[in-house]
Amino acid sequence: MDKLNALKIFCSVADTLQFRETATRLAISPQVISRVISELEEMLGESLFQRSTRQVQLTDFGRQLLPQARLAVQQTEAVFDQASKQHIKMMSGVVRISVPDMPLVDQIFVNLMGKLRNYPDLQIDWRSSMKKANLVEDRIDIGLRFGCKPIDHSLVVKQVAQIHEIFVAAPTLLAQFGTPTTLETLMQFPLAVQVDINTGRIFDWEIEAKQNFQPTQPRIIADSMSALLQMALAGEAIVCLHRSLCHPYLQTGELVEILPNKKRTVWGAYLYRPQRNITHPRIKLVFELLAESVEAVFSQ
Repeated sequence: MDKLNALKIFCSVADTLQFRETATRLAISPQVISRVISELEEMLGESLFQRSTRQVQLTDFGRQLLPQARLAVQQTEAVFDQASKQHIKMMSGVVRISVPDMPLVDQIFVNLMGKLRNYPDLQIDWRSSMKKANLVEDRIDIGLRFGCKPIDHSLVVKQVAQIHEIFVAAPTLLAQFGTPTTLETLMQFPLAVQVDINTGRIFDWEIEAKQNFQPTQPRIIADSMSALLQMALAGEAIVCLHRSLCHPYLQTGELVEILPNKKRTVWGAYLYRPQRNITHPRIKLVFELLAESVEAVFSQ
C-alpha cells in the first residue's frame, strides 16, 4: 500500500465525510476509496470512521490522527514542490536546434513551445534550413533529420517517427492529362522535383528497396517542399511528398494520391545530439519533449 497516498485519501474523506464525493474529487472509484481506508485501518489497528447508511463520522482515533496526517502530506508535498522549483530553475540557458525547412516543422515548433511553458528561462534558438548543419561551427545542440538514420558514433540518435511518401496531384491536372497507372506513364506527366541544395542534385524518388526513380525531364525544380506542395495544389505538376503533409488536402479532395498500390520506401524522422561527456539537463529535457512533438505531428 502507498502510505502517503492512503493518508491523502484519509484527509480528503475527513474533509467531505462522503466516500463518493471524495472519489469524484480524486478521480478514482468509490470502491478504491473504501478499500484504501480499510487497508489503512487494518494497518493502524484502529477504525478511522464510523459508517452508516446515512452518514460517515470520524472516530476519536481518526480525529487524533487527522492533524498528523495533514502535516505529513503537506510536508511531503512541500519537498516535491521545492524539488520541482529547483528543477525549473535549473532549466535555463540556450538550446540550439537545427531542423529542415518544411511546413510540418512549424507545427512541431508550436507543439514544442507549448510543452516548454513551465520553463520560462529556457531560450530556444530554432534554425530551419535545408543546408546540412555543422554541429560544431553552428554550435547545434539538437538536430532533426528526415530520411536515412545518421551514421555517426559521435551522435546520440533516436528515431521518433516514420515518414511515408506518396505521389499526389490536383484533380484539375488529372482532368487535363488523365491518371498515370504505371511508373512509365508517370514519366510522361508534368512533374515537380526537389533539389538537394547541398549537392545540387535532384532527389531520387525511391519506390522501394534498391529501386530508384528519377524524373529525367521535370517541369519544375524547387528546393522547398512548400513550393512543391503549392505546385501540386495549383494543378501544375505531380509531386512526391510526405503523406502527413498532404493529409489535410487528401481529406478535402484538393489532392489525389497517384499509384496508391505501388509500394514505397518508409523513411524515418530522427533526432540527434552530440554525445558529450556532460550533457546539460536542459538539452536532455528539450530532446525528449521535441521527440514527443515530432511524434505528435506525424501521428495526425
